[in-house]
Amino acid sequence: MALRIAGRGWRDVPLRWKLIGLVTLGTILNYLARSTLSVAAPRLKTEFGMTTEDYSWVVLAFQASYTIMQTVAGGVLDALGTRLGFFLFALGWALANMAHALATGWPSLAVFRALLGASEAAAIPAGAKTVSEWFPPRERPLATSVFQMGTSVGNMIAPPLVAFCILAWNWQAAFIVTGGLSLIWALLWYWSYRSPADHPRLSPAERAAITAARDEDVSAKPATRKDLLRSRAFWGIAVPRFLAEPAWQTFNFFIPLYLVSVWHLDLKSIALWAWMPFLAADFGSLAAGVLPTWLMKRGVPLVASRKVTMTVGALCMIGPACIGLAGAPGVAIILFCVGGFAHQMLSGALITLCADMFDSRTVGTASGMAGTSAWIGGMLFTLLIGQSADAVGYDPLFAALAALDLLAAAVLWSLLRAKPRAPVEMQKG
Repeated sequence: MALRIAGRGWRDVPLRWKLIGLVTLGTILNYLARSTLSVAAPRLKTEFGMTTEDYSWVVLAFQASYTIMQTVAGGVLDALGTRLGFFLFALGWALANMAHALATGWPSLAVFRALLGASEAAAIPAGAKTVSEWFPPRERPLATSVFQMGTSVGNMIAPPLVAFCILAWNWQAAFIVTGGLSLIWALLWYWSYRSPADHPRLSPAERAAITAARDEDVSAKPATRKDLLRSRAFWGIAVPRFLAEPAWQTFNFFIPLYLVSVWHLDLKSIALWAWMPFLAADFGSLAAGVLPTWLMKRGVPLVASRKVTMTVGALCMIGPACIGLAGAPGVAIILFCVGGFAHQMLSGALITLCADMFDSRTVGTASGMAGTSAWIGGMLFTLLIGQSADAVGYDPLFAALAALDLLAAAVLWSLLRAKPRAPVEMQKG
């Protein structure tokens, strides 16, 4: 279905795909904002006299607030609705990112970073909730992949754009420009988005397509957080995300520092090289949408198709595990590209599972709680990097990331059963 969209005029594109395009743009700007620091980090380490451990504390400030707010943000989105909730969080991350320009040292940078993490935490739960509201089950993998591609595009844009701002003006300008773009998007989102029940431009034919094959019992009470914590399905998603997330956060926050510390590249070289793994990650996001559909057409059940996709991605993480064997920065970048592809493939499968296993009124909360689990894993691994990278180097750390992803695949197969939406059925009565 989605492949036919490419041959249509813009007016012929179904409204739901236009809206997921808007979510994708928001995700791009969300990740552009958070990636500004990683590109500017070599300059800021000199400016503020930071060590790698100091920088890890700045990153941890972001991760800690993001981790806490993932669960809160999911509940807020379910309570306020996707339109208002996502707007408020986007407004918050735009202003917090611009405030980085006021930093005078790593402690103040950490404060602004914490504010950014708290507000950016809503992006993935909001995307998952939009997919749940606007797409029938068979289209959800591709819709999730489309907005998930924004995470890679944002990271891909950051090196050249941030480097340009720093070289043309100063490091403060980089944060102001990337935050200002998010501010414009927040206003566009609030003006454009409505739920399917309220959108004036939703045709009866598309409404029927959206509700096709849904089996939610709207008379049942939505699952609570306690229900989710008692659900095997929730832990079958949350534990693999805990184990898999450190890879993506390491790529996000440490690739530029790795290239500087190991290969001694300058800012211009980082702008030239560091975007490539995130381009590869876009193809991984696309694979996370295409492979499950291909498998289901050949008789593989819905949940099993996600499990297979996640496992293929985990196996591909063996590539960056071999980065210690790289003899040149170009080889290291190629292995990072394999890792970017692998992680977005497995991550897309895991994120889509929340929309498969929980009804649309609970997806924001479930996705946010699973995101909290994921970011706890990322935060702990960042702490490990800060304490050990200067002493033992990055090579064993990248090998550990692959081991964690393979363990995540094993947990997914052992914990997650094949029946979707089980938590909803518990709520009757």
